[in-house]
Amino acid sequence: MTDQTFALADNLRFLKALITRPKNVGAIVPSSPALARAIAQGIDINRTGPVLELGPGTGVLTQAILERDIAPERLTLVEYDAEMAAHLAHRFPRVHVLQGDAFDLERTLRNRHGELFSAIVSGLPLLNFPLALRKSYMEGLIARLEHGAPVIQFSYGTQAPVEAPPGCSVSRVALVWANIPPARVWIYRKN
Repeated sequence: MTDQTFALADNLRFLKALITRPKNVGAIVPSSPALARAIAQGIDINRTGPVLELGPGTGVLTQAILERDIAPERLTLVEYDAEMAAHLAHRFPRVHVLQGDAFDLERTLRNRHGELFSAIVSGLPLLNFPLALRKSYMEGLIARLEHGAPVIQFSYGTQAPVEAPPGCSVSRVALVWANIPPARVWIYRKN
């Protein structure tokens, strides 16, 4: 398939998901390549551990992560939508794709209990969810990180989508105007 064919098919998948499950999508169009690159820049390519991507959708961020020279075998995707998960498994055959709930990683990652990640990329539209759930989610992600590793989260809000958990910091590392709507990239780390 050509890049244009993938883009058209991905846009149609995205539109279908937006219509059927708008709370889980959180945007009006897929993330732009510029946003995907800004997010992928937060991954330290010198770390050798596994990388976790939550809410990959059509795979725009996944592609940018792989283009950062992250080996596909190191990358695990967690996608809630079964149809999107099947699409991602087909599009990225060497990447580990799990269909499951990113808010319930204990169940979704059940065979990988205790594994620590060298980076976690979250594409979930956190502002669509209650604050208590966002806090619990971020605390769970921080607990799954190697020392010094980032949780990279993007958001359309002007503030971080959730405060940094105790003992952690959050900083905005990018403002991407070449996205609809413009987006901010946040990095959470243990202090």
